[in-house]
Amino acid sequence: MTSAGFNVTSSVTLVGFSSLSGHSSLLFFVFLLLYLFVLFSDSLVIYIICSQRALHRPMFAFVASVLLNSLIASTVFYPKLLSDLLLSGAGLVQVSRTLCLCQGFFVSSLGGSSYMLLSAMAFDRYLSICHPMHYAVLVTPAKVVLMLLLCWMLPLIGGGVTTLLASRLPLCRAQLNRVYCIIYSIVSLSCGGAEAQLSGIFGQLIRAVIIFLPTAFVLYSYARILFICLRRSRSFSSKALQTCLPHLLVFFNNSISVCLDLLLRRLQSNRESDSTVITSILMILVPTILNPVVYGLKLKEVFTHVKRLLRCRRDS
Repeated sequence: MTSAGFNVTSSVTLVGFSSLSGHSSLLFFVFLLLYLFVLFSDSLVIYIICSQRALHRPMFAFVASVLLNSLIASTVFYPKLLSDLLLSGAGLVQVSRTLCLCQGFFVSSLGGSSYMLLSAMAFDRYLSICHPMHYAVLVTPAKVVLMLLLCWMLPLIGGGVTTLLASRLPLCRAQLNRVYCIIYSIVSLSCGGAEAQLSGIFGQLIRAVIIFLPTAFVLYSYARILFICLRRSRSFSSKALQTCLPHLLVFFNNSISVCLDLLLRRLQSNRESDSTVITSILMILVPTILNPVVYGLKLKEVFTHVKRLLRCRRDS
């Protein structure tokens, strides 16, 4: 089957595994341990937030949502990566176009919802610190639920439409220099034409709405918080900045991973490069590992319950 003189393919070959083929056995056990760690740490912090009534506050609802997002992303990424490492053999893994699109949908949707949740968390901290007298009225349980639904539904809709547009494109190339699929890379394998341009433009629009606008809002919110802290007492500023630090660490952790991936994507396009493969892995690996560590250790209220729970398990 051909399109405009090109051979059209119905599957995608992940050639990124060729960079890892010499160490596939070692990497399998490393990624397996990392996956088990992420499952345990995310589940532990989520369990503590859900089980402790003292933590049933808007900020911790957003923290639990970010970690739930991380847990789902890990479940999408790690099992597929582990199975591919076992089957990669010569360093090439062939996946169906449908499976590639499904993985791309989850990666883009969960990545977008992470930024939306972090922007909602920044808004919560801004109201709590800059408008404490009106916080209880402005941030009600019903509004928290509404914000959480918006943070999940908007990226899901955007990711769904982007995936639908990409699914209509004929693929004239099959080799993808990654170890997992993303929608942008699938579009880059297409035969081109008006539909590919439309898909690319819509993808850029979705990224602007779901990633860049929330990023600008997060930076503005924390800049306002810093401005307020500079005008208040040292004790107030210390307490306020201490509650914001974990959220900023998670935000910059996610942002650096995304920026590196976008930079390498622009510089190297679809050419084979070990740095592209490594960066694409780190883009998901680093946030999923560091998010529960940051929230478990840097949020004093959570860390206190983590120590208490682990001490009780050890004593029993």
